[in-house]
Amino acid sequence: MNYEGQICRAPMERASFMLPVMVGCSYNRCKFCNLFRHLNYRELPLKQIEGELKRVREAGGSPKRIFLGDGNAFGLKTERLLQILEMIHAYFPECMCVNMDATVTSIRQKTDEELLRLYENGVRHLYLGIESGLDDVLLFMEKDHDISQAYTVIRRLEKAGLIYDAHIMTGVAGRGRGEENARALAEFLNRTGPAHVVNFSMFLHKEVPLYAHIADGSFIPADELENLKEERTLLALLKTELLYDGFHDYIEVRVRGKLPQDKEKMLEKLDQVIGKYEGGRALYAYVQGECPDLKRCGGLEKVWDMG
Repeated sequence: MNYEGQICRAPMERASFMLPVMVGCSYNRCKFCNLFRHLNYRELPLKQIEGELKRVREAGGSPKRIFLGDGNAFGLKTERLLQILEMIHAYFPECMCVNMDATVTSIRQKTDEELLRLYENGVRHLYLGIESGLDDVLLFMEKDHDISQAYTVIRRLEKAGLIYDAHIMTGVAGRGRGEENARALAEFLNRTGPAHVVNFSMFLHKEVPLYAHIADGSFIPADELENLKEERTLLALLKTELLYDGFHDYIEVRVRGKLPQDKEKMLEKLDQVIGKYEGGRALYAYVQGECPDLKRCGGLEKVWDMG
């Protein structure tokens, strides 16, 4: 497979056949994200997409799940998505579901009839970048939606039969607001009931717009200990059934399981990690380089030249 950029998908899709349908992200304005900054967004030609399907079929592939890449594939026009789905089912009639990333805005731009047509043609899981439960944080990070709009589109997805999965982000609210964000997110997730929650603890990267706010003091990052405590509060408050996968890549901590049955085990793991870092020096997830080759920065004063 010729793939431009880096493969980025939820861990639940690790066994899926990833079919590129675009390069980059059609939105690409979230202040914290550097996944697609270095790419020029473009839709891949249908002939190229079909060529990849043909290659996999001729190689003996028979995927039951297909994930459309890259960022926000659901932002493609409905008719183009339907063309891609038609090709998928022509080459792989055994395929049971087609999943992809989405944004609140990309869902809002589709009618109820379009959502139903996509469901009828095999679309099932949409991974939705919720990130925070606080409207002012969503506005500051340029997520292009507020919580009210998120509630509305999720109701519309459910009506069409589509399955909603949530991407969230500890640390996104900044220092001193982890507890507040956790409580707001718990309320949102309990009310909307996603099938999966993927929590990517936020990296602090010099090559994204958020860096300017860190430099001028308008955004003060949370350290990794506060992020761990934010995650613990969130997990303690979640009451709905779901699969949860939480990453703190900078300090190499991962917490995952099924709720509610694995909750106590997950909380115990977080308590152990929190105890390890409690009272130590503050660690911040400063990184440099392009995904997926991020490198840890040794310290703010050494690598992040704030002067």
